Amino acid sequence: MAMQRSLPAGAALLRAEAATTPNHRRGLFRDLLRNSGAVIGVALLLVVIGAAVAAPYITRYDPIKINPPDRIQAPSREHWLGTDQFGRDIFTRVVYGARISLPVGLIAVVIASLVGTLLGLLAGYYGRFLDAIVMRLIDTMLAFPGILLALVVVAILGASLPNVMIAVGVGEIPRYTRLVRGSVLSAREALYVDAARVTGVRDATILYRHILPNVVGPIVVLATLSVGTAILAAAGLSFLGLGAQPPRPEWGSMLADGRQFLSSQWWIATMPGLAIALTVLAVNMAGDGLRDVLDPRLRV
Repeated sequence: MAMQRSLPAGAALLRAEAATTPNHRRGLFRDLLRNSGAVIGVALLLVVIGAAVAAPYITRYDPIKINPPDRIQAPSREHWLGTDQFGRDIFTRVVYGARISLPVGLIAVVIASLVGTLLGLLAGYYGRFLDAIVMRLIDTMLAFPGILLALVVVAILGASLPNVMIAVGVGEIPRYTRLVRGSVLSAREALYVDAARVTGVRDATILYRHILPNVVGPIVVLATLSVGTAILAAAGLSFLGLGAQPPRPEWGSMLADGRQFLSSQWWIATMPGLAIALTVLAVNMAGDGLRDVLDPRLRV
């Protein structure tokens, strides 16, 4: 009887929350706009994305074609960021490199978030034997540094750009699994979940309609912050020759090409390094601002 009386109250509460959702979202958006760090981060990120999309229109040089007469020229009006040892315009290669480095980071995060969220949902909701298996697997993965785990995956799958995406994504899975599992352990004890079980709702529907929406916020924040880490990891693997292969203009491989010229022609390695640093900084600033807005414990 107590459960039957609580169902209408729970339904009324859900209707009230649904009614205030648009206003709540508008409030979150206003708070995000007031966060100067997030605004700067998003603006920088939009500049990088815009440059990548408009690459053919903002530079007239070919990012791959070799031009020996122009080799190793310092930054000038003709070549804004200088040229490399093959006479290729570095600004052009950095801009076109964003077309590779940004998708690599984003796809790796998508892989990690999808697999990690699924494992966390199942482990947290069903618990017991399944939870023990999943968490022992995650503990085993956490025993390896992320870059070492990615190296193992690339060694198994082979050196290529798609395999780098998979490798970086696999290395990030434990973070999502642990986060989602902790959130599900708390959410599954809520009254509306008990009410859904009593009314005969299937487990898959409960997970999708009632529990998953309550863990989306932390997942979005973690995914935003993870993009920068994924870009760095992918650049590191390409630096080691395991990712994009020459002459493709990928930031990590450009760093590797320019390391032998650091003492004399500093711009060859410095410019792609600055591109990586600014992009990761922009992503982290945007992620920090999003976390400040979505985490009620950090809101004043």
